[in-house]
Amino acid sequence: MPASKSRVLLKTRTKKTIAKSTKGKQRAQKKPSVPSKSSAIPEIKKQSESKLKSTGLFVKVYDISAKAAGTIKLPQKLFGVKVNKKLLAQALHVYFTNNTTHIAHTKTRAEVRGGGRKPWRQKGTGNARAGSKRSPLWVGGGITFGPRTRKITLDLPKKMKRAALVSALSYQAQQGNITVISNFEKIQPKTKILADLLKKIEARKPILIVTKENSKNVNLASRNIQNTRVETPANLNAQIVWNNQNILISKEALVNLAKFREKFA
Repeated sequence: MPASKSRVLLKTRTKKTIAKSTKGKQRAQKKPSVPSKSSAIPEIKKQSESKLKSTGLFVKVYDISAKAAGTIKLPQKLFGVKVNKKLLAQALHVYFTNNTTHIAHTKTRAEVRGGGRKPWRQKGTGNARAGSKRSPLWVGGGITFGPRTRKITLDLPKKMKRAALVSALSYQAQQGNITVISNFEKIQPKTKILADLLKKIEARKPILIVTKENSKNVNLASRNIQNTRVETPANLNAQIVWNNQNILISKEALVNLAKFREKFA
């Protein structure tokens, strides 16, 4: 091979190697810098702790005038249980079916008025045989296989009812829908005071208010506010808890809820 050709080949090879090295450097510069695992872990831990405090067992406590009074930890056995979705769906189906009324009712040929006499004689008229004007084949006659008023009741064992209630309370706690109000029973029986309290704490409707016992003041203050319901711990069930966006529990009612759970555990 002549010397001139070998020089040309060396020049082309060096150009290609220089171009490849510059492209590799550019790609290395474009790659984003990945943070180390040690620096990313504490941020994730802080976020999880803050989420637990805001939507977990730690909830805010307010007084009647909507002033913040710290936080309180909800009972683990009531508000920190793993949600049993299948059981909760079964309980809601039972409550919904038992509360549904089937009032549609049609009359059979025995219940329709009239039709006591045979319309015409059996033979000789050329018409089809007929025994009553109130036959289902006639206009104005009875209805065959029509809807009838009925009451359907489904049963659910007590242990399943209680477990479904605990699942519903735990779900609402996980969603951050529970707020504790101290001295709730001492509120004045005025709609304006309760409406201002709900507005200041930004409670979303429908709202469930749980009091220690049947409070006349709370009932009077809430009866003119739409989509609000007042219940005691003994009357709670999974459907009542599930159907509300916000649950306001008096601080004194929490003790009754814990005792109720221990009594029927």
